[in-house]
Amino acid sequence: MRSDTVVRPAIDRWLPFGVAVVSAAMFLLASRHLVDDAYVTLSYARNLALHGHWGLVEQGTANTATSPLHVAAVAAVTVVVRDAVVGAGVVFVVCQVVLAMGLKRLAERTEIPRHFVPLAFAGLLLNPLLVSAVGLEVLPAAAGAVWVLVFAVERRPAALGFAAGALVLVRVDLVLVALVVFVVRPRFWEGIWRTTFAALVVAVPWLAFSWFVLGSAVPDTVVFQQPTVPWLDFPAAALIAFLPVPLAVIAALVRRDEDTRPFAVLTGAGVVHAVVVASPNPWSYAPAIVGATVFLAAWVCVTLHRIPATAAAGLVLAAAVAVYAAPGLPRRFAPITGNLAATDEYREIGPQLATLAKGRAVESPGEAGALAYACDCHLVDEFSDRGAVDPAITETKLRSNELGRALIEANFHHFDHGVAPTTPDLVLETTTHAPPPTALATWTIDSPRAGTQHLYLAPAR
Repeated sequence: MRSDTVVRPAIDRWLPFGVAVVSAAMFLLASRHLVDDAYVTLSYARNLALHGHWGLVEQGTANTATSPLHVAAVAAVTVVVRDAVVGAGVVFVVCQVVLAMGLKRLAERTEIPRHFVPLAFAGLLLNPLLVSAVGLEVLPAAAGAVWVLVFAVERRPAALGFAAGALVLVRVDLVLVALVVFVVRPRFWEGIWRTTFAALVVAVPWLAFSWFVLGSAVPDTVVFQQPTVPWLDFPAAALIAFLPVPLAVIAALVRRDEDTRPFAVLTGAGVVHAVVVASPNPWSYAPAIVGATVFLAAWVCVTLHRIPATAAAGLVLAAAVAVYAAPGLPRRFAPITGNLAATDEYREIGPQLATLAKGRAVESPGEAGALAYACDCHLVDEFSDRGAVDPAITETKLRSNELGRALIEANFHHFDHGVAPTTPDLVLETTTHAPPPTALATWTIDSPRAGTQHLYLAPAR
């Protein structure tokens, strides 16, 4: 029988390969039902890779990509593979491997049982909300947050700063996660200047470019009304997705263990982020779910160390797989989604729309990501048309307090308010009744959110 010292190097060698294979399989499944927000990222990445252009559509510059680092990473791969979906898959797999290696590093530094790694990884990989967020910056954010915690535990101030700066570029509001992890660590002031300088070196160049050239340091989506996903339409998926958060709170109250304290900090950082952001957008709660899941895995391994890792991971696998597979495989929709139509419907409609539009501007039906990607035409809405952002800025300032107005004005200080909104030539609209006789084309679409509808193209009024 081999000793643990012999087994561990073998596990270490095969961990990245195993994670990559499992993650690739997950992406192949999830790529059939990417949410519309994911296609916003893919459209930005394709335009950047193939046209050197920053925008949702090729016809105009925009600043609505919420994750510049994720867009840049997908674009870099797309330059080689020439397909943004494949590029997103490669980035997803790499981020999953980076995440798993960060979990392994935490297990080594905190000396908790090593089966923490597969348990935490399985919990994250199979969480219904995180599965629904494949193609978004949620998974790169999870990997970044874990490595911020790694460097905080190892007390490496410069590396912590670099990781925190990268996390800000993944999504700017994640600065809250990095700040909590940084401040809560013992003697947080040690190396504070090295951490701050390293974070600024990473984050400031893009933020400055975005502020001066694109007109806003923080993406324009900061002034958009966030979409609300109907949670009650997905009760089982929502329950399993959010269950780690209250369970983590209960576990922390039942037993406080020094070995799990760093993981509790990550949970707290995620909860702080959720409370401050307080968005109806489900992806905003991913940091809290990630932190809680990682903490629960550590707590189980320390407190219930006699339970084999395979049994614990098997329970997680069974519940998540049952929810995922319940509608039948392959799925047409993500476990949690706000899409108006299935991805395959949009991918079929897009080329037909491009033929009908003949280069004319088309107003979107409220979702622009998948249609813009499939159509590769001039689709107009606030995500693609810079002129449509100015009214949103004005409206946000009117409903904000004095501090909020000052921040909005500072963010959009270099914004060109003279850009007029694009006047569309055609409009895409949905109806549950018969389309009007002026419709140039009609498609039947369906979704858990809106049921069966007719999407039609008509001349703009």
